[in-house]
Amino acid sequence: MAKVDNKDFEEEKEFYRNAVNLNEKQGKRGLLETKDKRKDDQIKDDDYLLGEARQPLWRKVAVPSSLINPYRIVIILRLIILLFFFQFRITTPVHDAFALWLISVVCEFWLALSWFVDQFPKWFPITRETYLDRLSIRFEREREPSLLAPLDVFVTTADPLKEPPIITANTVLSVLSVDYPVEKVTCYVSDDSASMLVFDTLAETSEFARIWVPFCKKYNIEPRAPEFYFSQKIDYLKDKVHPTFVKDSRAMKVREYEEFKVKINALVAKAQKKPEEGWVMQDGNPWPGNDSHDHPGMIKVYLGSSGARDKDGKELPRLVYVSREIRPCYQHNKKAGAMNALITMKCLDGIQGPIDEEWLDGYEEQEESSFMSQKKFEKRFGQSPVFIASTLMEGGGLPKGINSRLLIKEAIHVISCGYEDKTEWGKEIGWIYGSVTEDILTWFKMHCRRWKSVYCMPKRAAFKGSVPINLSDRLHQVLKWALGSVEIFLSGHCPLWYGYSGKLKWLQRLAYINIIVYPFTSIPLLVYCAIPAVCLLTGKFIIPILSNLASIWLMVLFISIILACVLELRWSGVSIQDWWRNEQFWVIGGVSAHLFAVFQGILRVIAGVDTNLKVRAKAAEDTVFGELYLFKWTTLLIPPTSLVILNMVGIVAGISNAINNGYDSWGPLFGKLFFSFWVIMHLYPFLKGLMGRQNRTPTIVVLWSILLALIFSIIWVRIDIFLPKQTGPVLKQCGLEC
Repeated sequence: MAKVDNKDFEEEKEFYRNAVNLNEKQGKRGLLETKDKRKDDQIKDDDYLLGEARQPLWRKVAVPSSLINPYRIVIILRLIILLFFFQFRITTPVHDAFALWLISVVCEFWLALSWFVDQFPKWFPITRETYLDRLSIRFEREREPSLLAPLDVFVTTADPLKEPPIITANTVLSVLSVDYPVEKVTCYVSDDSASMLVFDTLAETSEFARIWVPFCKKYNIEPRAPEFYFSQKIDYLKDKVHPTFVKDSRAMKVREYEEFKVKINALVAKAQKKPEEGWVMQDGNPWPGNDSHDHPGMIKVYLGSSGARDKDGKELPRLVYVSREIRPCYQHNKKAGAMNALITMKCLDGIQGPIDEEWLDGYEEQEESSFMSQKKFEKRFGQSPVFIASTLMEGGGLPKGINSRLLIKEAIHVISCGYEDKTEWGKEIGWIYGSVTEDILTWFKMHCRRWKSVYCMPKRAAFKGSVPINLSDRLHQVLKWALGSVEIFLSGHCPLWYGYSGKLKWLQRLAYINIIVYPFTSIPLLVYCAIPAVCLLTGKFIIPILSNLASIWLMVLFISIILACVLELRWSGVSIQDWWRNEQFWVIGGVSAHLFAVFQGILRVIAGVDTNLKVRAKAAEDTVFGELYLFKWTTLLIPPTSLVILNMVGIVAGISNAINNGYDSWGPLFGKLFFSFWVIMHLYPFLKGLMGRQNRTPTIVVLWSILLALIFSIIWVRIDIFLPKQTGPVLKQCGLEC
């Protein structure tokens, strides 16, 4: 019995021992399973991040077919209708006004061709979505240096009194506070005016950046330009904003930024009157740029050097002031020259701009004769061994043994006047010279050399520019752009015949042709806007008596024009107000600035007559209209003023003629009045500016308008508008010998 009990006891003890071991094993297995689960989750996270990193950084987003296909159908129908319209116009000449008919047909054909070329970019409209999180995953990894490319932003200014310093300061602040590794961001400010106002403005901006940059990064501020950020109506309690944000934001707006604006405005007020002895810096030395047309090159590093930290002790992006050397006996090539000076200076860090890569690729093959290679590079890029060595270094950087003092000296050398002499700068490398619209010319040559670009328009505008503050200055700005296009058209880089050996796509070529040809549309546009008034004054018309079929074709043509505009507004998202304002300014600019650009461009290229285009005053505040309807007298206003007066006199003359001639003359009159009112409606903003905001018109405008009115009145009387038109036999008093 005892044996049995002892046996049972041993079995029971063994059972419990096994149970304990089983529990321990299960516990250990559970821990292992937990560890394996965590490891699996980590692997899954790594796989997800790896998959995201392999995803594209952007994707194309096409316009929905339900929006774009109806527009395409209407465009095709409109093109077919235009063909029938021109068949009708050519086969039915107006014999009693043949010259008027011929001129109108030529103008209509040119305008139709211009419209046709404009449709190519609209046929396949796309936009792009970008994924910044994937960019960070791909190039920024924990405990590893960032692989993101360096980011250099060039800000150019030429006249701080016309380009508000507060706008320049906001631009710089938005660049410095960008969400990007600070060691890879550099902002260069190019000052072609060598103004001490810009110099002092950047000094104040660099101080304000020490508190603004950490504020932006702490709270992820958007937009990062303080002027535009504080002008927004922000709900500080939205999304349960932390109370410290409300406190810091109010302190930044009420105290810090307002104090910064006061300092900038004080500098602007001080700069209004230049001392007779010139400006003097804080150290007592005279300002080197007292003569803006004759001064040495200047470079000042505000941020990025030792000791340049924000209020939290963190590193800040670099901020560099650059004013290239200006001498009276040198051609400085305006903005293109300033950009090339910045590129050459920046290349001292090994960052390449738009430089001919084919030339650099052949460098290894030429290493056998290093002396000849050096000579060839100097002839092409300029005599700067440090610049050439830095540019050719793989991954950028500087050659060994280069200290900061030598580097500054070399940087001053590459922004000097004579550095580009007898080199390829402005001809084959860098920004291309030869046009005031240097950007178009440079883009065209880059695309011909297989450079690629993409169109990206984010929902929030990446950059916003300031525009001239009144109509006259805006027309002068448009004149500059149009003049640059005419210069390219008359140069050897015209897209009509240049670059066929390259890789330029035919749609790109058509787009560039459209960019450089559009100013010439001003001639048929001006003539076509004057034709309605001429028809009203002479009693003639460009269209004969319409048959029922011809009337239907004209009606269908106008309907197709209206439908195309409505459908384009639908898929593009442009408001009808913006579209109509653009149409009006197209006519105003076409009959004024574009017309002058054609003649000035011809004189400049053929006769060598240089046109002095100055920087126009820009708006300091982001207003919707600014002083759009306010203008100062300029010769650009003569053609639109003439058209307004001519059409108004024509309307009066036409109505008077219809009253005198009876019921039958009212039918043809309506067609003439329609075209004349079309012209006046498009010139209405100009007419509003002519009258002034408070009905005050410049004296010269009044006198000139009265003079033209008198001239057209004499013409009006000369064509016997008041005399009745008789179609029967002429009855005369016979006398006795009847």
